[in-house]
Amino acid sequence: MAEPASGNGDSRRSKRRKRSRRRNPDGTMTLIEHIYEFRRRLGFAMLAVVVGGILGFIWFSTKVGPIPSLGEIVKAPYCAIPAGRRLDGEAGCRLLQTVPFEAFMTQLKVGIAAGAVLLSPGWLYQIWAFIAPGLYSKERKYALTFVGFASVLFAAGAVLAYILFPHALELLMGFGQDEFVTALTADKYISFMLSLLIIFGISFELPLLVVMLNRVGVVKYRQLKKWRRGIVFGLFVFAAFVTPGSDPFSMLGLAGALTLLFELSIQIARVHDRKKDRERHDEGWDQLDDDEAAPFEYTPSKVDDEPSAPTASGGRSATDDIT
Repeated sequence: MAEPASGNGDSRRSKRRKRSRRRNPDGTMTLIEHIYEFRRRLGFAMLAVVVGGILGFIWFSTKVGPIPSLGEIVKAPYCAIPAGRRLDGEAGCRLLQTVPFEAFMTQLKVGIAAGAVLLSPGWLYQIWAFIAPGLYSKERKYALTFVGFASVLFAAGAVLAYILFPHALELLMGFGQDEFVTALTADKYISFMLSLLIIFGISFELPLLVVMLNRVGVVKYRQLKKWRRGIVFGLFVFAAFVTPGSDPFSMLGLAGALTLLFELSIQIARVHDRKKDRERHDEGWDQLDDDEAAPFEYTPSKVDDEPSAPTASGGRSATDDIT
């Protein structure tokens, strides 16, 4: 009875070793192994989000040293409204709870969002660890650069949205100030704030997209220069449509920031295209006739012809069993 158990244990250990990057540096896997790897990485990513949500839920009502609680950070724009326009007035600034568990769900929502940002390196690494084995070294370098700049730009957009949010809120709440008093519900207020942060964060990825398209040769500097006025006009129209409430502070702030970032991406494309043109001139590619072959030195990579180990199903692989 002991031998089969030992055999099963050895089989599981051998499968784990087979999936290990140290034993399998080129990242080759069967279909079943890809599914197992995806399930494992997804589980770790979800665990990081859950742990971050728990930390964010606790942080919502707890100060961390000199750092204020998450609830105070979230309420700060609402508290910036003049006391005469708020329901509590001089007594303080508190959000309304109109249905049972609204405060709990709001705290949970904000905690998960903040925790996902705090522990983003954890779940982003799991995504990277699943994708990286299928990329070449040059592609990995570009992917890491893309993810790094994308994270920085998203954070910058969210910070700008948080800075503009009090001004936008004060402007929107200022209409009819003699007939109305501001008493925001927690759910509506948090949803409005999170939507603004996400819209600004995603919009800030536009210049990175332009740079990547220029790097792969889809768009050139001369095309971007020709389309500049139309794209800038489109950015202002885009900002007017996507900003919640259509307040001028958020719209002008988003449109102005996107215009500056777009201009920066154009200048990066200009430098890149000049470098490519200089390389083409040095290599003499521009002087070649249409019927003349380009002086590329291409050596095809060799394929490992080592046969795969036979399986228990008579030499068939796991993918054959699936199909």
